[in-house]
Amino acid sequence: MFISFRGEDTRKTFTSHLNAALERLDISTYIDNNLQRGDEISSTLIRAIEEAKLSVIVFSKHYADSKWCLDELVKIVECGKTKGQVIVPVFYDIDPSDVRHQRGTYAEAFAKHEQHSQHNMEVRKWRDCLAVAANFAGWDCNVNRTESEIVEEIAMDVLEKLNRVYVGDLDHQITRNEQLLEAQNQFCNRVYDKEIRRQRDATAKRIEKLKLDRSTRLLRFTPDDFCYDL
Repeated sequence: MFISFRGEDTRKTFTSHLNAALERLDISTYIDNNLQRGDEISSTLIRAIEEAKLSVIVFSKHYADSKWCLDELVKIVECGKTKGQVIVPVFYDIDPSDVRHQRGTYAEAFAKHEQHSQHNMEVRKWRDCLAVAANFAGWDCNVNRTESEIVEEIAMDVLEKLNRVYVGDLDHQITRNEQLLEAQNQFCNRVYDKEIRRQRDATAKRIEKLKLDRSTRLLRFTPDDFCYDL
């Protein structure tokens, strides 16, 4: 998964705490710790976003000040549309409505971008993608709870969303095979047919194999984990 954030706002506070909570859940995260940024996001960063199953966007007061952050945001929204990437917005020390409607510090940031940018289409794309991302179901940190509680809840939410991404296809196959098994059982209860009984047993074994595959994915095993030294 990928975390997009404004380093000056949250690198040493909220984002570092969230990253630590995700790592405790064995969730592999990509977090950009490059303090010297150029005008364009790197190919490494683009690849990290493209390969992520889920992106968390930490909207803070000065997130929109950064062209780098806004370029990350555009790529994340693009991957959400083309790859089905899950997008989770987090509003830290900022009113979510200010982000969604681009008011306050966000209005100030875009006014500066429009003043200095030679490409109005670029600024328009930033605005559009910001509106899209900010309207996903997310987390408002301006609630009457401690930061540690919110961080843990966000981490668990991310885990649940990733699990659904990892095993969604298997869940669909398991459901279809269980429906088939039910139909086969009903037929076998009415009619003795050796071939149908063989098919029913094969369906039952296939369901067990799919459930094993599901559990393996949830445990984040890789093929190398099954290479044993004898």
